Amino acid sequence: MFDTQATASVTDAGEPSAASARLSRRRFIGATAGAAGGLALLRFAPSAFAAPADELLQKSVVEIAALLKAGKVSAVELVQRCYARIDAVNPQINAVVATCRERAYAEAAEADALLAAGKTRGPLHGVPFTVKDSFDTAGLVSTGGTLGRKDFVPGKDATVVARARAAGAILLGKTNTPEFTLGGGGKGTVNLVYGLTRNPYNTAYQPSGSSGGAGAIVAACGAYFDIGSDYGGSIRGPAFANGIAGIKPTYGRVPRTGHIVGYGGPFDNFQETGPLAREVGDLALLLPILAGPDGRDAAMAPVPLGDPAKVALGQLRIAWYVSNGQMPASEEMQTLVRQCVGYFEKLGCTIRQDAPPKMKELAAARSTFSGADGRAYMRRLLAQHGTRQASPGLRLDGAVISAAEFTAACEQMDAIKSEQLAWLAQYDLIVCPASQRAPIPLDWMPPGGREARSGMSYTSQYNTTGWPAGVVRAGTSAKDAPGLPIGIQIVGQPWRDDVVLAALAHIEKQTGGWIAPSI
Repeated sequence: MFDTQATASVTDAGEPSAASARLSRRRFIGATAGAAGGLALLRFAPSAFAAPADELLQKSVVEIAALLKAGKVSAVELVQRCYARIDAVNPQINAVVATCRERAYAEAAEADALLAAGKTRGPLHGVPFTVKDSFDTAGLVSTGGTLGRKDFVPGKDATVVARARAAGAILLGKTNTPEFTLGGGGKGTVNLVYGLTRNPYNTAYQPSGSSGGAGAIVAACGAYFDIGSDYGGSIRGPAFANGIAGIKPTYGRVPRTGHIVGYGGPFDNFQETGPLAREVGDLALLLPILAGPDGRDAAMAPVPLGDPAKVALGQLRIAWYVSNGQMPASEEMQTLVRQCVGYFEKLGCTIRQDAPPKMKELAAARSTFSGADGRAYMRRLLAQHGTRQASPGLRLDGAVISAAEFTAACEQMDAIKSEQLAWLAQYDLIVCPASQRAPIPLDWMPPGGREARSGMSYTSQYNTTGWPAGVVRAGTSAKDAPGLPIGIQIVGQPWRDDVVLAALAHIEKQTGGWIAPSI
């Protein structure tokens, strides 16, 4: 009933007309606004790429849900267009790795019939979406990027998948992820089951990881949204590299039940799940649907989610920085941070250049903590799923430390997290880089080799603290990765995901946000 891989054929339906391929006026304004801020417009060789997706596929989740509810478009038509788009772009980017076409069309037909009868399943009624292959999907192969599960078909959806479908969304298929979301090594999103995913803005570049397939197909208009996971930046990195929006919610807000690295054991403390979409308003719609305890993930808390529309932006106290204490951000990233800080200065916000204390020390303590058992936990995962050949990028090394050293690392992490939380009390928001530099080529190595790679991360700090953090496109690289999108990271106080979303939306309004790739 279900395909195990997305088809590579290009259909006539996937060829948009010249009129529909043009950017909307809003997208054009967004592009020129980025250029005015010193960031270059996108430029591609026309022969290298097809026309961008038609305007219907470029709609936001909010917009397409409204059109469906009003009867101005059918769910069957949207599913058809999304699959045609996937067929057109997937041979170049390898983002979608499995589809469930027969079921999707059946659910779309049922959604249309319900609407005709004046009924709806929920706020996502008829909206097509994809989900990261690290989540279980009932009746659809769910590999987690590991060879031992290449034919595994779960009988039950992961909590977040079930919640999206219960709200009316129609699952199209699965998007690529590194093995166990952690085995991409230096290539972003790659595994031994499905291979390498590429960036839709330039296929010689990474889409980042580990939700790289999610970021790539949402940016390329093959799905209206995706659900990803974030262990050290795996939602925010792909949002940054693919020019879309994504949020890592506060730790404890969105369940991980049914995720291949889910609840359980000391190493689950950094894993969070959340949505990726082309517009921040879509994140604000999706997050309440996905959030809340499920009775399985014991780390979840029943904390209400605030309304981003009610946040008084002009009263925010904001800290900003351009160095994580390990590797300063590139000149281009520093310029972007200052540009985005300026958007809040114009509102009258209180602004100060400042950073959480001991970020370098916290990163070192987490590194010690994560390798404390010689990564036996990773070998247990391989054995649990029957995988005998691990991905080359999956770290299986590490020196086993004593129980005394392990508890000391735990105490050090908690002490620094407490100190950082006290520091955060004076601010509502942090504006900072989402990455040390613009998106990187597939085989790029930082100066200093692999040992320098950990210092590039500006996202994992907030997995360790559990604070909410999101990314939105804020410009286009002119120097480090010409023509590729670059985004900004916004961090908030624990449980103030609403403030993060409101700030991301403000930046998106100033810059124009997502711009369709010419693929």
